[in-house]
Formats: sequence, C-alpha cells, structure tokens
Amino acid sequence: MAADNTRAIGLLLSGGRAGDAPRGRLLIDAIGRIKEPEEDRPAYLLMDRAYEDGEPRWLVFERGHSPVAPPKKKRKNPWEYDKERYKQRNEVERMFRRLKGCRRIGTRHDKLDILYSAYIYLALCLIAVCSLFSSCVNRP
Repeated sequence: MAADNTRAIGLLLSGGRAGDAPRGRLLIDAIGRIKEPEEDRPAYLLMDRAYEDGEPRWLVFERGHSPVAPPKKKRKNPWEYDKERYKQRNEVERMFRRLKGCRRIGTRHDKLDILYSAYIYLALCLIAVCSLFSSCVNRP
C-alpha cells in the first residue's frame, strides 16, 4: 500500500476491556474480498502479533487476502513475512493517532455507540479530504 492508497476500510466497536483478536476476526470476515485498485491481485492486510495465531491468518487467506504478520518470537516454526511491507504498519498507527487527536473521539464523550461511530466516520472523512492537500496541519 502506498501512502496515497492508504485508507480505512472497516470499523467495529468493542468494549473497553474486550480483546482485539475476537473483534478482529469479525472485522476480517466483514471486510469481504477487497482487491488493490491498480491490479487484480489480493490486498495485503497488515496485522500485528496479536493476530498471528492460526485462525486469523487462515481466515485472511480464505478471503483472498495476503496477511502480513510477524510470528511471535517464541514460536517454534516461524514463517517468512514481508518485512518491508510490514514497516508500512506505522501508517495504521498514525491513523489512530489522527483519530485520537479529535478530543471527542480520544476521550469518548458520547455514551451511544451510534454517535461515537458517527464522529469516527466524520473524522475519517476529514482526514481523507485533508490528505488531498499537502498543506494540511498535523500531517506526518
């Protein structure tokens, strides 16, 4: 994924103390089959070590994507992964930083999930519009 092709493609809310992996599996299932726009090849899903166990990786393979996740350091049989592509995962972390820069999202003022989701979508739209212009404030 190039910097100009970076975009959020899905959102699922979970409880504050819920684990990421179960909701991540639902998100992978909800995304469906997304192809990179310039070619007819599978999209790469950049995942962290929390999703490296067998089930999420195979779910990604079943959906036609290519998972990019490093194995845990203590794994007996580690697999090869694209280290250069995995370095682009910082773009995901920067997207979260931009979202949390919106005070209402970062502190979760809204009690209703529908309102909180609406503000996240609004912030994502503003981030997408801002990315069209190089003179935007708070660009990495």
